Amino acid sequence: MDHDTMRRATAEFFGTFWLTFGGCGAAVLSAAFPELGIGFLGVAFAFGLTVLTMAYAVGHISGGHFNPAVTLGLWSSHRCATRHVLPYIVAQVFGAVLAAGALYGIASGKVGWIPNGFASNGYGDLSPGKYGLAACLVTEFLTTFFFLFIIIGTTSKGAAVGFAGIPIGFALVLIHLISIPVTNTSVNPARSTGPALIAGGEYMAQLWLFWLAPIAGAMGAGALARWLYEPADIVETTVVEKQAAVSG
Repeated sequence: MDHDTMRRATAEFFGTFWLTFGGCGAAVLSAAFPELGIGFLGVAFAFGLTVLTMAYAVGHISGGHFNPAVTLGLWSSHRCATRHVLPYIVAQVFGAVLAAGALYGIASGKVGWIPNGFASNGYGDLSPGKYGLAACLVTEFLTTFFFLFIIIGTTSKGAAVGFAGIPIGFALVLIHLISIPVTNTSVNPARSTGPALIAGGEYMAQLWLFWLAPIAGAMGAGALARWLYEPADIVETTVVEKQAAVSG
């Protein structure tokens, strides 16, 4: 692996670690804390803030994907080089798994704590609102589709330079506000994999949906972008443009 790809993969590792640790950590540690719990709204903002903060921290290095579905969606729109796809996805999954392990180490330090679902995603009996397979599949497909659509639009030529991290972060907040009751919100196969490995059992058995639906939705948005935007505008996605720092 060349030096540039290693730097990019490292940025994706830390970005996905922070997303999983911060978002799932808010759900596991803070959502239902007695009297002061942050609830769905707090968890939604936690996920959005992880993406927003890491977009500005490392987005200029790797593009700020932090999500295998985003990487594949951008690849399908010709906005991510083929040579980066596998290293990015490996780094993202590794970051999410290590973050889930770190979160488990913290959460298990409380006397009497049990993991339960551990912020995992699920359908049917494992859905927070007991939504069926079809409803969960459609939810994950549509929310990831629009997430990619927003990412591509806000990072395209003509969009405000250097500000894409803000609408992308808030898009993730909105997505969580919509879909936490349905699937506990994935839109990110790496984020789903880390907690599922801790929760085990049925959550692992249902993990396939949280790879399939987000990736299908993301690649659908990528295909649409190739038609919607002029070919000259389809360049590597960078959430925070390098030239913005120079001109500022």
